[in-house]
Amino acid sequence: MTAIRYCFVPLALLCQCDALSPPSSNTRRDFLESVAAASSAAATATTASFPNLANAAVEEGSFSSFSSSLSLSSSDDRPLSLPPLGLGAWAWGDSIFWGYDRKNDEDLREVFDYALAKDLAFFDTAELYGLGRSEELLGKFRKEGCATKEEEEKVVIASKFAALPWRTKREDVVKACEASVKRLGGRPIDLYQIHFPNAWSNAEYWDGLADAADRGLVKSVGVSNYGVDALRACHARLSERGIKLATNQIQMSLLYRWPIENGLLDACRELDVKVLSYSPLALGFLTGKYNREYLPSGPRSKIAEQLFQDGAYEGLLGTMKDVAGRHGDAPLSQVAINWAIAKGTVPIPGARNLRQVKQNLDTLDWSLTAEEERMLDDASARVTGFITPDKNPFPRKDVNTGLVMYDS
Repeated sequence: MTAIRYCFVPLALLCQCDALSPPSSNTRRDFLESVAAASSAAATATTASFPNLANAAVEEGSFSSFSSSLSLSSSDDRPLSLPPLGLGAWAWGDSIFWGYDRKNDEDLREVFDYALAKDLAFFDTAELYGLGRSEELLGKFRKEGCATKEEEEKVVIASKFAALPWRTKREDVVKACEASVKRLGGRPIDLYQIHFPNAWSNAEYWDGLADAADRGLVKSVGVSNYGVDALRACHARLSERGIKLATNQIQMSLLYRWPIENGLLDACRELDVKVLSYSPLALGFLTGKYNREYLPSGPRSKIAEQLFQDGAYEGLLGTMKDVAGRHGDAPLSQVAINWAIAKGTVPIPGARNLRQVKQNLDTLDWSLTAEEERMLDDASARVTGFITPDKNPFPRKDVNTGLVMYDS
């Protein structure tokens, strides 16, 4: 199992949350196994793979019921405006993959306050992250850290709807959005995205996005992990409602170049859909932290072994060090992030403490030259051994329409 699959570990936990519970079946395990054949997005991280998750505790009230009658008014009709760099908040509340502990909440508050002070307070979260805890923390920090409405307006928050297999109606999107709005403090969400494709009901989700926008719950809408065909279909469907598809959040980095090579990045540009690039540091493998003698533990260890079997990976790190040396020995993470920016995307690296957020945001103090970008392109194109699209858990097609949903 690849490390990317671990982002779906929370799906096994979600079965214990009332608002997201699937239809009744003999056991939760039976239900998840029964949908595995048609919806790999939800079934790749079941309790069959993680038997101890069946009894895992869920945050009290994380997905409490929220009235579907909620409607907000927003006078802000301006198009979505994003800074050149955002901050991912997956780790804010996720104890399974990132070891979240509430005692470290003040570290996260420092991250929020620093980004706000720098006018770079763009945070990407999701209802899955910490089973709602990530959203709750962002809502709390915004309420307590912003003294004026003007300061509140500086905070841009993107969240995401989990396209779980038992969610099949447009109303499911609206209800989930309402719950996210509540956890985020009651304000309209700046950007609301479909987190990943489902094996069915995708068009219903797009209608749900439009409904949420019409009701003032969100200011703009986007998708995530969508391939070229799905991107075009969603863009067309939303256009029929007079709503712009603002973003597509996809995995892209020096170690994961597939969106560049298969035309997805070009399709986003053609449709004027902004790309948010997640995992720009490739699970930490673009930070220079690891070597043949010091490998990460857990699910990333096998990826590391594969990378170090290929001398091209160390060649890429060497090129990154050369580029960093031209910019005052900048951290390698800044080289990786600046490469993603040079490709026209908005990278969203994670940050859990003040050191990390400073290092991430300081990336904007310099930029790559055209020559440096070419050097990195050449070096990265030689690397094999990292995750390939076929190893990611998303369904390739909508079983009802035949539409190709995911390609990279």
